[in-house]
Amino acid sequence: MTMKTWDAKPWLRFYDDVPHEITEQPASLYQVLEGKDPERIALVFNEETMTYGELQQNTERVAAALDALGIEPGDRVALLLPNCFAFVELYYGILRRGAIVVALNPLYTPAELAVLLLDARPKALVVPVEGLSKLPVGMPFSVVFADIAGQSAREHEAATHYPGALCLSDWLNLDAPAPPVTINPTEDVAVLQYTGGTTGTPKGAMLTHWNLLSNAIQSRWWMQHLLSEQQDTILLGLPLFHVYGMTVGMNLGLLIGARLLLLPRFTPESAAQMVQSYHPTIFPGAPTMYVALEAYARHTHLDLSSIRCCISGSAPLPLHVQEEFERATGGKLVEGYGLSEASPVTHCQPLWDEAPRKSGIGIPYPSTSVRIVDDNGHDVQIGEPGELVLAGPQVMKGYWNRPEETADVLREGWLFTGDIAIMDQEGYFQIVDRKKDVIICSGFNVYPREVEEVLYQYPGIQEASVVGIPDDYRGETIKAYIVSRPQSLLDLDDLNAFCRQRLAAYKVPRFYEVVDTLPKSAVGKILRRVLRAEARGEEPTATPNTP
Repeated sequence: MTMKTWDAKPWLRFYDDVPHEITEQPASLYQVLEGKDPERIALVFNEETMTYGELQQNTERVAAALDALGIEPGDRVALLLPNCFAFVELYYGILRRGAIVVALNPLYTPAELAVLLLDARPKALVVPVEGLSKLPVGMPFSVVFADIAGQSAREHEAATHYPGALCLSDWLNLDAPAPPVTINPTEDVAVLQYTGGTTGTPKGAMLTHWNLLSNAIQSRWWMQHLLSEQQDTILLGLPLFHVYGMTVGMNLGLLIGARLLLLPRFTPESAAQMVQSYHPTIFPGAPTMYVALEAYARHTHLDLSSIRCCISGSAPLPLHVQEEFERATGGKLVEGYGLSEASPVTHCQPLWDEAPRKSGIGIPYPSTSVRIVDDNGHDVQIGEPGELVLAGPQVMKGYWNRPEETADVLREGWLFTGDIAIMDQEGYFQIVDRKKDVIICSGFNVYPREVEEVLYQYPGIQEASVVGIPDDYRGETIKAYIVSRPQSLLDLDDLNAFCRQRLAAYKVPRFYEVVDTLPKSAVGKILRRVLRAEARGEEPTATPNTP
């Protein structure tokens, strides 16, 4: 494929002093911990603090314990943890050992968890003591208990109920250093980030050390104008198991030597307490978080003026949310765009005053090439919609053990995102539709197929389809359209309870509508775009690149 329309990169004229290309050399992601003042505070959790020196020491102990357990470079270690000290210690300890982090959502049900563990086949799984109920007996890997509050007694109590289980607190008491491991940063995988990709079937995006480190470096250059000369403080309500919080919160934060305020679960009350006590300067988040914190601050007269820099991701950022939050903080709140397969950030609105402010996802990051193509992979004209395709150091190596699906999305060095975009004459981009039917609810990806499969298990349902509808707070919420079997009377309250037993709470539909038929194509495919338009009160139209 040849470059034509996009060769000029018109967005570069707005870069100010952001470099067009990053010049840093590929390195291990573990290096974000190195060269820091060991006495500087790195983490804050539950009013406890951990210095950079303590964090680096603990990651070395984790690496030594993994070595003693027989974990070799390239082996997978799964984490089922919320934001806490243990997540950070384990994450970088795994990297130091040369192993691969598999970060999983602790809200997953046992059934959801089993699918991913069967695919990743980790050598060890780390769970909080509260996660004991999610573990079937006899799993073919080591189980490690990590108490979120760091209480070793609770870990040892949990271990008595699971034969052979280990405890993180024992690992952190080790003194033996781990053997050195050589990392090839552009080839060695650091993280398996599970995503539905373009089909909704869970796939592990293989993100290398350099994929993740380069994206943190790109982000640092992007927000350099707003970084503190001393030390920044980052409010981290985004989950670290999600690649956005992992990169723009944790990896970037430690790269710049920031102090990270870890919230295991975002609530406006918990965020407000951190704001009052620690005065964060950077707050990466999702639109729902900005809505909730601004409303809480308005009602409680909370001072948000310490917050200078916010990049919003995971869902479109409504203009009124941006304006109200900037009014409350006096800082900058801009929208970014990314996907798990790109570590994740590829575009962002500029954070400096000299560049125009427009709606949409902004302009590409440094070292990121972008095209918009039609169904045949040919460049469309500026202003015309087409599929957004990307290239850059942050683009994944491929999908774990899925060569055919890797070949489908990585073609001749380009990542085909499945998102439909438009670029204007100045190089600003907008996402106009998603080729994938993923629903983004409260910052989490929900794949319709996953929910529909649960609905189809319920007695009396003949057909089902799930779509996302706008929600001022969550970004999108889930609506299920259902066709019942003849002579079946569906109890929707019972159906809802059925879904709650089998799906994480954010995946459960909030609305159910029983209909006589579902719209279908000539080959019998249920037309979600028609249902989506109906649910949103719109006229259904043909979507570019969608059959």
